[in-house]
Amino acid sequence: MHTLTGACHCGNIHIAIALTQSPDRYAPRACDCDFCRKHGASYLSDPHGSMQLEVRDADFMVKYRHGSQLADFLLCSRCGVLIGVLYQDGNRRYGTVNCAALQQTAALGIPVSVSPRLLAGSEKTARWSALWFPDVRICASAA
Repeated sequence: MHTLTGACHCGNIHIAIALTQSPDRYAPRACDCDFCRKHGASYLSDPHGSMQLEVRDADFMVKYRHGSQLADFLLCSRCGVLIGVLYQDGNRRYGTVNCAALQQTAALGIPVSVSPRLLAGSEKTARWSALWFPDVRICASAA
């Protein structure tokens, strides 16, 4: 496994992802919707990896829904950084991380443009279930 780490600007939300391949084997997905473009977001995930968020103060981790209202965009309301996106399907939580929140972005491949906004809701959730981290944990930080 290859571990990449990162955090929001103020350090309230830390992230660690485990990838099954070398980081250069992944091409981040740059969503072309207005929200993601305004945040300069491109997303990374591995359907065989994992994602963990450590949150110091949960009051400053906000969820925002737009478009299809199917996924939660996670932001730090203290510093404004978009950390990633979560999708809940029953007891399983899927996630993807915004590459801009990672420290090791130079190791990643070149982002490719994607247009999930053009997909129907069922197509989006099927895509997320197939591509995103299927093992997402959110825990309170000891610090």
